[in-house]
Amino acid sequence: MSAESKQKRGPEALADTLSKARGFLEHDREEAPLRPVEARLKDWREVVEDMEPAAVRIQARRCMDCGVPFCNSGCPLGNIIPDFNELVFRDQWRAALDTLHDTNNFPEFTGLVCPAPCEAACVLGINADPVSIKGIEYEIARQGWAEGWVIPQLPRRRTGKRIAVVGSGPAGLAGAQQLARAGHAVTVFERSEQPGGLLRYGIPDFKLEKWLVERRVEQMRTEGVTFKTGVTVGEDVPAKALREDFDAVLLACGSERPRDLDVEGRDLDGIHFAMDFLRQSNKRVSGEGFTDRPLTAEGKRVIVIGGGDTGSDCIGTSHRQGAISVLNLELMPEPPAERAPDTPWPLWPRMLRISSSHEEGGERAFAMMTTGFSGEGGQVKALHAIQVRLDGRRPVPIEGTEVSFPCDLVLLAMGYVHPIHEGLIRDLSVDLDGRGNVAAAEGDYATSAPGVFAAGDCRRGQSLVVWAIAEGREAARQIDLHLMGESDLPSRDGYS
Repeated sequence: MSAESKQKRGPEALADTLSKARGFLEHDREEAPLRPVEARLKDWREVVEDMEPAAVRIQARRCMDCGVPFCNSGCPLGNIIPDFNELVFRDQWRAALDTLHDTNNFPEFTGLVCPAPCEAACVLGINADPVSIKGIEYEIARQGWAEGWVIPQLPRRRTGKRIAVVGSGPAGLAGAQQLARAGHAVTVFERSEQPGGLLRYGIPDFKLEKWLVERRVEQMRTEGVTFKTGVTVGEDVPAKALREDFDAVLLACGSERPRDLDVEGRDLDGIHFAMDFLRQSNKRVSGEGFTDRPLTAEGKRVIVIGGGDTGSDCIGTSHRQGAISVLNLELMPEPPAERAPDTPWPLWPRMLRISSSHEEGGERAFAMMTTGFSGEGGQVKALHAIQVRLDGRRPVPIEGTEVSFPCDLVLLAMGYVHPIHEGLIRDLSVDLDGRGNVAAAEGDYATSAPGVFAAGDCRRGQSLVVWAIAEGREAARQIDLHLMGESDLPSRDGYS
């Protein structure tokens, strides 16, 4: 609290309290506006516009400061949401940023790309629109950078311990930053030419501009983190050398084995995994060279198979590249417009979600299962599908509902099954779980190989950026404990 706030007593302080206490009754939920569709389709800039501080404070006023803040537990990071909402309402932005950074290394990332499970758990959401927590979080971070409050945090001492982090996605970056702040010498290995992993090569610029990632990477370099890019650990650096040269290893290499379709015609040209399409597009936008065959949606009839975030990103990218048409096929039935009864508050709601990319055009078809492809001259020209119904969780084809869709480009965005086993993971001889992920218990994040830890998607399976950051932070604390016997790094559940 500022000195001015601390001096407030009696009726004035009570008036402030009452003012905020009625916020959820007096104000409707508002989110940051999106740029007009016709304008944003002409470039790759973020679709989200900034909010005025006064408007953000009004949204923060809607927070009820619940006695049991379910939003905290809804957030994988354990963000202290009522506290930073209160500070924003009081116009104490720097204190709000400090509170946010206590639990989240990269709030501008989550403020832009997180689906906000915290909002799904907001108590106000039981019978009204929840607090716009995600937007408030982003504006706190934006204000902090604009005011110069985000600065490198150098450790008080150096431990002499060396740690290798494999992968520079959100889990690797969060883990590396925490370990560097604990005083360890951290080296991040990244097989791509630039750090950032999914943040740089998977998420399009219209959702997360890459200068935001570069800005955090530079902060980490100043804090002492070394980045070695264009290096594939397991090939360029053998696993044995990694174990010999470092005191501990953190695997944060993601879940990169995509789910495929085993149907007739899969080998036709024009059928690609979504991440290959998005990676090349992001490289093209940033001016980074690539050696793959050019892959673009320009002038093509595009079908995207898969209804998650990756599928949505493919849709928005196809629009900007000049696709003739875009069709999104989803295996599951169309969910209800409102929270479904089988996912009551505070569970993550099963409901229809319309992303900014869906708003930009194209069509969606639900309960459709792909049965095959056909083409001409080795090039895909049609996708064949059939409608399905659910028998429990199993899709069952409905006889007589076969349909074909014309296409020139098919993007498979059906998720990922597990990390790539060949190379490092196999050479380290770490145990795998039943799904093919690196086996490491939540809580200690230690693998079966001594001194080797795992965090993020390579451990838990395909998940959210917010979960990756949370696991990177928690794994860093466990590595610090392993090396030093004690740790000052924070845990989601406190400092014990």
